[in-house]
Amino acid sequence: MHIAALILSVLLAVAMLQSGAMKFVRPAWIRQFAEAVHLTTSQLTVLGSLQIAAAVGLFWGIWFSPLAIAAAIGLVLYFTGAIGAHIRSGDRNMLGAMIFLALSIATSVVLILTVA
Repeated sequence: MHIAALILSVLLAVAMLQSGAMKFVRPAWIRQFAEAVHLTTSQLTVLGSLQIAAAVGLFWGIWFSPLAIAAAIGLVLYFTGAIGAHIRSGDRNMLGAMIFLALSIATSVVLILTVA
């Protein structure tokens, strides 16, 4: 794996591990974000699980690139949906989702280019 792909994959994996864990811990600021986009507790659990699964895929993808590519593309879809949920609910507080989307796209592109 190319060094840029490795750095982006690990950075994105750590970010998703932290973000996913927060959806299980549910501090007050996470509950406020969830309420703003009308998410239930069970939906938060599912979303956190998806982020943690993506983090695992990105870590394992260090040794098996197709897994990292699938995880990164899955996160592109995840954060596209997150931004859509913010827009649909009228919540303009989506900077975090936009940053994670940009990081997911960058990671996907670099991973795909390294394999090609």
